[in-house]
Amino acid sequence: MPFSYQKYFTDKETGNASTGKIYYALIKRTLILILLGMVVNGLLQWKGYEHIRFASVLGRIGLATFFAALIYLNTPLKKQIIWFVSILVGYYLLMRFVPVPGFGSGVFTPEGNLSAYIDRLLLPGKLHRTVYDPEGLLSTIPATCSAMLGIFTGSFIKNKTVCPNPNKKVLYLIIAGITLLLTALVGSFLFPINKTMWTSTFVLFAGGWSMILFSLFYYFIDVCSYQKWCMPMVWIGTNSILIYIFAHGLFNFESTSNFLFGGIINTIPTAWQQAGVWTGVLLIQLFGLKFLLIKSGS
Repeated sequence: MPFSYQKYFTDKETGNASTGKIYYALIKRTLILILLGMVVNGLLQWKGYEHIRFASVLGRIGLATFFAALIYLNTPLKKQIIWFVSILVGYYLLMRFVPVPGFGSGVFTPEGNLSAYIDRLLLPGKLHRTVYDPEGLLSTIPATCSAMLGIFTGSFIKNKTVCPNPNKKVLYLIIAGITLLLTALVGSFLFPINKTMWTSTFVLFAGGWSMILFSLFYYFIDVCSYQKWCMPMVWIGTNSILIYIFAHGLFNFESTSNFLFGGIINTIPTAWQQAGVWTGVLLIQLFGLKFLLIKSGS
């Protein structure tokens, strides 16, 4: 976001920013992701309202980045940090102290936690895991903080005043990542690290690893300029939503891999044949993504 919205903030300083246009694009993107997520879940199969899963991975991405963008576009860094801490602490307090009928408060079982109860109470249609949905309503709130960690990282990378030395930036990012990991581990004694509930400690734990890995990629790709080796990642990232939808039902990559590489796969020892099939899947996907980039002139 610090890079995507750079022109908006530049225009805002000169009084030429179109607030309506930026929010229209943001809302449109969010709604498209929610709709595509429902399509991936089988919306167009018309199996009836009770069999439609409204929550989705793409919907979670859309909503989390939507709320994170609202905070980023309307508050300075200090207030963004206050929002970040407040959301994580507030989510912990809700999950720990708000009682769930039939279970009580502070219960973190699949059916007894507050997030699952909210899903059963308010989330329409089908729940992915019967008694809860891993991309449900309440757990989307802390997911916003996952997106905000990306904002903080991008802002730090982009800022040449606070730390102009790229090597020091890498070091600071690694330290920040380790700090997040340690905070999550300490906090897990109160609030377990759990992706399904998207606990506050999970946000810190996953964010810590992401920040450490990002710093390493940033060092080798941007600082050291070792870039050719990572081009397949660029192909995937450029069409990430498209390949996600294709891989989740729109196209049978496994069948295509067997069709194209079946002869080779059959010569591999049985224990390794599935690895051969999915290596073929990866090659097909990368070829398709590279082809799309060539056609678009990138």
